[in-house]
Amino acid sequence: MSSVSQELKDTSVASSKWLDAHYDPVANLYTFSSCIALSDLHGDGENKLVVGDLGTGVCNMKLKVYRGTGLLSESTLLDLPTGLVSFLMDLHEPRTPAIAVASGPFIYVYKNLRPYFKFTLPSLEVNPLEQDVWSQAKEDMIDPMTLKEMLEGLRDKSEIPLSVRSLRFLMLEPQEMENFVLLHKEQPIRRQTVITCIGTLKKNMADEDAVSCLVIGTENADVFILDPEAFTILYKMSLPSTPTLMDVTGQFDVEFRITVACRNGNIYILRRDSPKPKYCIELSSHPVGLVRMGKNVVVGCTHETLHGYTQKGKRLWTAYLPAPVTTMALMDLPTRGFQAVLVGLANCEVHMYRDKNLVSTIKTPDVVTSICFGRYGREDGTLIMTTNGGGLIVKILKRTAVFDDRDSAPGPPIAQSIRLNVPKKTKLYVDQTLRERENAVAMHRAFQMDLSRLRLAAARAYVKALESSLTPMSASLTEPLKMNAVVQGLGPSFKLTLNIQNTAACRPVMNLAISFLYDENLYSMRTAFFKVPLLVPGLNYPIDTFVECLSDKGISDIIKVFVLREGKSAPLLTAHINMPVSEGLALN
Repeated sequence: MSSVSQELKDTSVASSKWLDAHYDPVANLYTFSSCIALSDLHGDGENKLVVGDLGTGVCNMKLKVYRGTGLLSESTLLDLPTGLVSFLMDLHEPRTPAIAVASGPFIYVYKNLRPYFKFTLPSLEVNPLEQDVWSQAKEDMIDPMTLKEMLEGLRDKSEIPLSVRSLRFLMLEPQEMENFVLLHKEQPIRRQTVITCIGTLKKNMADEDAVSCLVIGTENADVFILDPEAFTILYKMSLPSTPTLMDVTGQFDVEFRITVACRNGNIYILRRDSPKPKYCIELSSHPVGLVRMGKNVVVGCTHETLHGYTQKGKRLWTAYLPAPVTTMALMDLPTRGFQAVLVGLANCEVHMYRDKNLVSTIKTPDVVTSICFGRYGREDGTLIMTTNGGGLIVKILKRTAVFDDRDSAPGPPIAQSIRLNVPKKTKLYVDQTLRERENAVAMHRAFQMDLSRLRLAAARAYVKALESSLTPMSASLTEPLKMNAVVQGLGPSFKLTLNIQNTAACRPVMNLAISFLYDENLYSMRTAFFKVPLLVPGLNYPIDTFVECLSDKGISDIIKVFVLREGKSAPLLTAHINMPVSEGLALN
């Protein structure tokens, strides 16, 4: 058994498109795809792995740099990183990129793995009424409880949100408020936003080593484009909601598009010529991943779906996933002209999609939380993943790997989406089309006339059935009944069984009778009229009687059954029973 399993394992490794370069399950790397990048930090042609490690979420936040399989350096971060990008900020030689780490309201820029610059987001407008309230507290004109009541009123009615200081004060217990006021009343009030996502935008050239601007999204639903040298705000755009995911393409001085997924579940597309969104994509569920592939945008949603959209927001396709999406990244191999989307799933798999076609699946030992594909070291096709347990996985794409465009996922084949070769139009088809164009009004009127006549005939038949109680269910609300009849036998004796049911919810029906109307020259009945017992709701009551056929000519007729209510002349139900031919008399 061991030799067989080893052979299967060797076969699967040989058929795999990836080489397992490195796996460290205890690397203690806790990060997301937005906080991981590959960059040639020293300009020696060897890319390093730069990771913004979240640590425990409270402490041990670090900026880690890996070379090969070992840790090259690490720097302590003061707050949780929300994004990390590598960019060239000037044209000075040697051309070494800088690392920008977004954390809170700050962007920390590192060059040569050393702190270089710190950018702070501009402060927001403070509510003047809030400043006035804190001034009164500073001069001891109001007590902490009055301060709390006034701040609560401002929070509910004012259009400008309160500062962090006021919000923290409102969360305190009454015994803690006085010490908080004494500690903070001398300090000025500031209202600061934080960075939620970060990206890069080429400034004036599309070259790979061109200077890039920083693009940041803030909690205040703004998007800023920063100058790469002076770190001043070049352009500001506003969104209807807070941005969470961002993808940037183009050049700032020429034309650019910024695709932003927001917290309200929509995707907005910003362009250079407008400070507000140009297009809006409304999703059925919240986005958890956003990747641009060529001119299309691929979005992963919480409802285990993957959608493809054009730049103008038109949906092209939808792929259904076997598990929720955890992260997404772009796989770009310019040397082969190959692009695909890598989707990490919660079932310990990474799926590779080209358009809506699943072209490859990678099994992982744990749930993947971040994915990065690119040049690592001197190898172009390197896939780097971190897991939920803090592990680090490095895989290298084989040079002999070939990805088929056919979809390996279950479902309809690709041939179903190929357009049919429709034959050319015949002369008969063209003549018929011309006739329809010339007589369109007359044909439409004739159709409407026939449709109206059909509706009138159906309505008349329905009214006649209601008036004569020919329906299988009674139209009366006080006696809701249902009846069907069964004829058994070959003849000349037949057994006629009537099944009557009270369809009311809880009210019984009583004082009913059944009467039969038939041709006395053809049939005779032992009992042609009898009373029905009390009908309990929901129960089926079979009522039997026998019919004798008197004719020996092999003919049959209709027997009418009436369900009557004492004191009423109109029947509640009427049934027409088509009696079969008496085969016994016909044989004789």
